[in-house]
Amino acid sequence: MTSILKVNSIQPQSGTTLTLGSSGDTITISAGVTWSGSGASLTSLNASQLTTGTVNNARLPSTIQQTNIIAAGDGASADGYFTLNCSQNSHGVKIQSPAHSAGQSYTLILPTSVGTNGQVLASNGANSNQLSWIDATETKPTISSISPTVIENTQTAITITGTNYVNTPIVEAINSTGAIISADSVSFTSATTLVANFTLATDGTYFIRIENNDGNAVRSGTALLTVSDAPAWQTAAGSLGSFEGGASVGTITLTATNSTGMAVQSGSLPGGLSLNSGSGSSTITGTESGATTDTTYNFTIRATDAEGQTADRAFSIAVTLGISNSARFEQ
Repeated sequence: MTSILKVNSIQPQSGTTLTLGSSGDTITISAGVTWSGSGASLTSLNASQLTTGTVNNARLPSTIQQTNIIAAGDGASADGYFTLNCSQNSHGVKIQSPAHSAGQSYTLILPTSVGTNGQVLASNGANSNQLSWIDATETKPTISSISPTVIENTQTAITITGTNYVNTPIVEAINSTGAIISADSVSFTSATTLVANFTLATDGTYFIRIENNDGNAVRSGTALLTVSDAPAWQTAAGSLGSFEGGASVGTITLTATNSTGMAVQSGSLPGGLSLNSGSGSSTITGTESGATTDTTYNFTIRATDAEGQTADRAFSIAVTLGISNSARFEQ
């Protein structure tokens, strides 16, 4: 037989503890009742026993048959939250609402599977938010090419092409010795193009390093940039001499610092003469042949260094025909 006791209030006779039942007893809270305590209001509770767990310090049943449970804020400055305690209730993790000032209302829906090792939860960017498992990856910048690839020691603008650039990253040149030189300035053109101005006083080869504002960075796998002085001519431009037709010119020496080779860029040498290319200096040798009148031969010699930089200089050689080469009249 079930006994029914109806009262409006039950309070302890003394102290602050009220005990319902004993160990092994079952206490049933019917559906549709309101559970209140310290401001908490829970409805439609249906449980077989009371267990550890609190909302606003009110103990809850182990099962709550509700589709929507609200952890309310205090109406002033404290945001609502749930706390998940450890087994000893000495530590806990809170899940808390965004602040009122954020003005945010959205739903987070857990994925339908556990994902794979190392994956993370990702938002779909909608208010009704179905979370999904994705691989944890970092968006790092990349470097595909630079232009120019060879510069001198004066300030030079270098265009860097790649991906995932942000406005505005750190750009550095790293010498093969390990010295790091920051760009004088960096201009953000797009997510795929940057322009960095460098003044690199030391000749050598350099790696390029780019670091975005979030700390993701890339360094080129090879030394993409070469710093080298272009060839500098030591032989003055202009006439290299005047020679009689059919005569040997001996040796004419052309000198340019940093040069690894020279070649005739335009014009031509007198017939019979040739340019002998060398490192640092080259020579013109040979015996003139083919001129039938006084002729000045104009030509341009290009000096090239090891990095492909060039310097051009214009020269001339005059060939004259003396009396021995003039026409003879018979009487």
